Amino acid sequence: MIAGCLALNASYEPLTMVPLRRALRLVIDGKAEIVEADTGMPVRSERQAFPRPAVIRLTRFVHVPRRFRRQVTNTFLFARDDYQCQYCGRRSTELKPRESLTRDHLIPISRGGSNEWTNVVTACSGCNTKKANRMPSEIGMTPLHAPSEPHFVHLSWAVRRLTPIQAQYIKVFYGEETLRELEKIEGAVVTA
Repeated sequence: MIAGCLALNASYEPLTMVPLRRALRLVIDGKAEIVEADTGMPVRSERQAFPRPAVIRLTRFVHVPRRFRRQVTNTFLFARDDYQCQYCGRRSTELKPRESLTRDHLIPISRGGSNEWTNVVTACSGCNTKKANRMPSEIGMTPLHAPSEPHFVHLSWAVRRLTPIQAQYIKVFYGEETLRELEKIEGAVVTA
């Protein structure tokens, strides 16, 4: 069953994933059309039946700025860092019951640091407490990977699953390499 629906711009450029209810509302309101559907499982109301949309296309073009920047959220940060503490290397599944993944600022905010992709890493609560408001070099803690801002396509799908039908549209617009990166994030092979 399709968990989410890929929304395309009027130009067929992938925009984001939307919940099934939102996709249906856009179709019913005439703001989108169904491009690909799961025909085996229609969505029914009292008076109508619709194919379950896998991909919809907006009927009007929505301008998306080229310098699209996504704010740092823990969900996307943890996905970018593969749910791994960037100091000790432990994954979220290896943490003790009272530990959790947290956001650590390489240059602490109290020392002029900012909340930007290049200044934040995923840290377990133990490492974050140990580092406190010091610079990594002052305490000898170096992140496993240099933090960088991921491509917005990676962020958009970092915590979602793509079906093979949806993956075709990512591949067409962003290329095979981007699709492979998404597969790494998702931990599954998506054939398009």
